[in-house]
Amino acid sequence: MARHLITSAIPYINGIKHLGNLVGSQLPADLYARYLRARGHEVLFLCATDEHGTPAELAAKKAGKPVAEYCAEMWGVQKRLSDGFRLSFDHFGRSSSPQNHALTQHFAGRLDEAGLIAEVVEKQVYSIADGRFLPDRYIEGTCPNCGYDKARGDQCENCTKQLDPTDLIDPRSAISGSTDLEERETKHLYLRQSNMRGALNDWIDSKTDWPVLTTSIAKKWLNDGEGLRDRGITRDLDWGIPVKRGTEDWPGMEGKVFYVWFDAPIEYIACAGEWAEAHGLPDAKWERWWRTDKGAHDVRYTQFMGKDNVPFHTLSFPATILGSGERWKLVDYIKSFNYLNYDGGQFSTSQGRGVFMDQALDILPADYWRWWLLSHAPESSDAEFTWENFQGDVNKDLADVLGNFVSRVTKFCRSKFGERVPAEGAPGTEEEALTRSLTTRIRAYEGHMEAMEIRKAAAELRGIWVAGNEYLQSVAPWATFKEDPDRAAMQIRLALNLIRVYAVLSAPFIPDAAQAMLAGMQTENDGWPEDVPTALEALRPDHAFTVPEVLFAKISDEQREEWQTRFAGGRG
Repeated sequence: MARHLITSAIPYINGIKHLGNLVGSQLPADLYARYLRARGHEVLFLCATDEHGTPAELAAKKAGKPVAEYCAEMWGVQKRLSDGFRLSFDHFGRSSSPQNHALTQHFAGRLDEAGLIAEVVEKQVYSIADGRFLPDRYIEGTCPNCGYDKARGDQCENCTKQLDPTDLIDPRSAISGSTDLEERETKHLYLRQSNMRGALNDWIDSKTDWPVLTTSIAKKWLNDGEGLRDRGITRDLDWGIPVKRGTEDWPGMEGKVFYVWFDAPIEYIACAGEWAEAHGLPDAKWERWWRTDKGAHDVRYTQFMGKDNVPFHTLSFPATILGSGERWKLVDYIKSFNYLNYDGGQFSTSQGRGVFMDQALDILPADYWRWWLLSHAPESSDAEFTWENFQGDVNKDLADVLGNFVSRVTKFCRSKFGERVPAEGAPGTEEEALTRSLTTRIRAYEGHMEAMEIRKAAAELRGIWVAGNEYLQSVAPWATFKEDPDRAAMQIRLALNLIRVYAVLSAPFIPDAAQAMLAGMQTENDGWPEDVPTALEALRPDHAFTVPEVLFAKISDEQREEWQTRFAGGRG
């Protein structure tokens, strides 16, 4: 049994996330966590809401609420939706937690002691109309790199280039829209990332098993210096973690807060502290996951994120960890994703384009979405959601292949043998061939899951479902029953056991359907099919079962057309 620490990129608090956000971090992380738990490993799966910075303040202002109240409310919304999608976090925390305040201030103090913090007087944009400095996302304008006219002051959403507010062409206030802006001097703290170039380069070079997407982005930013400019880690904002050196005040930094991209990744660590506190555990319990001098030396740490987050997680956050000089756990593997596009365009939270998590759950159960999103995960290139593809794949894979197998087997058994596993008959050559085929396929499925090759794993799982259907079609127990009832009983006994195997294997992808299959078979998920012949005899003769409700209803053309029309214009 190994120990696995898993984190997914923490979502901004400002509103409900769309399906592209979901498949770019949280959902594949959940798949991996569920699989590892099923194989008997010890897993700590953490996520949180990212609550500081301009997005939170702007969203709260728009909602007409104090920012602390708004963040607490939206944390509840995001927690409800993550539960709705069956995301199995061990803890879903908040970057505004006391633990993150203390740790962020602690890291700042350690970095300052190491000579990696500089106090810099700089010019920032000040809005006359708003009476305040406008850092980050408070400023919108045209990207100097790609010409996108809705670029933000921290990063262009279109080309992902990291920006400073002063880089924008024709800047305007995101609060009031005013162009009455001027530059004024203000003092901020900078993390001297450029001093960490050698250490970061050696660390990245050591990660020979990282996906090409992750490594290529990290190297690009490292080699051209884009990600290693000394970066400001404080802001002139009201909402955030107050600037301190550990527990001490920082002279000259009164009224300032840490920059959201400094404190947000530290929440991965703080979230473990929140988890321990929520369960009444001592600090040693979370430190054994994060401190290599306190037991985390044997932990494998995997992060999941969209490609736009890779530079911060391969450069800025590691610079913080390494620069502290303390023995914190660094990430072992970063699984990064390209973008999921929506029906010919991009998903966009800011523009309300696409299907959002709450809307998705309003029209269909989570498993429909989980299966389609994971089986089309944008791993090697961008992927695209279309309603036609969604309808076709759900109907074919979930309804026609898996759902139909369960229905045919259980209903036929009930009609001919009753709702108990029949005892008669002995397996023959067809059953031996199926067992060999399933063994090969299950081992391949395991290999893809362990390598986090999500689309390949989904394809192999689909192939395992298909194998059962092909067996059923080949041996045709409904025909065999007329000539040899005992042989038909054996065939159905194997098929009933196959439903249990399907439930166990499918649970990481479609947990609700898996539970429905187990409930129908009146059994528990009490063991991975390490030995396939044994697994296919787990339900013994005379074991009772019930016919499950329809696992997956087909999506009609009328439903598809209605949804296509309803979601054509975004959230509004």
